Amino acid sequence: MANSRPVIIFGLSDNAQLANFYLTNDSDHTVAGFCVDQKYMPENLEHMGLPIYCFEEIEKICPPEKYNFFAPLAPAKMNGVRQEKYAAIKAKGYRCISYISSKASNFSTKIGENCFILEDNTIQPYTEIGDNVILWSGNHVGHHGKIGDHVMFTSHVVMSGHCEIGNNCFLGVNSTISNGIKLGEGTLVSLGSVIEVDTDPWSIYKGNPATKLKIPSNRVKL
Repeated sequence: MANSRPVIIFGLSDNAQLANFYLTNDSDHTVAGFCVDQKYMPENLEHMGLPIYCFEEIEKICPPEKYNFFAPLAPAKMNGVRQEKYAAIKAKGYRCISYISSKASNFSTKIGENCFILEDNTIQPYTEIGDNVILWSGNHVGHHGKIGDHVMFTSHVVMSGHCEIGNNCFLGVNSTISNGIKLGEGTLVSLGSVIEVDTDPWSIYKGNPATKLKIPSNRVKL
């Protein structure tokens, strides 16, 4: 069984520490250690009582046929950093686990790999969630919807029914997506904003009702 494989957590930051806490206290996974790129290896090769491994050499020490990975990185560069690392982990042949809090209400049809879904999320039936998605605490994910890959919901986001959230979107705290809306790839929804129309790719929307901000195209896209 997949859960019998120990898990390597990528990173040493807050998200990695939280991942260790949740996996240890609210899952049947065992955390074997942490992993970072060679240029970020600290002098002390231990973190939270567990070993730190070099990513460039990880498959020699923890082979992919015996270990799984988890990389719930922060949403830097519109989730692009997390996207790149997820791809690099998969290229080494690892399976990435997903964590879904026991305190979340989950009726989803499908949830992909490397998802980090915290407490008090409500995920209604017939909604699909892609790979490498973070749903921080307290979100409502409406029925018959679809969330793409490499997406970040912060907290208390309301996604109404029949919505489609494109890849690499970022939804700020207390934002609301009206019924049947499609967010274009790379949409950034500012905190507290209400989206009532479909959005353009790689754009920023702010306000109630939200409007598209005029910004240079190279400020948002990866």
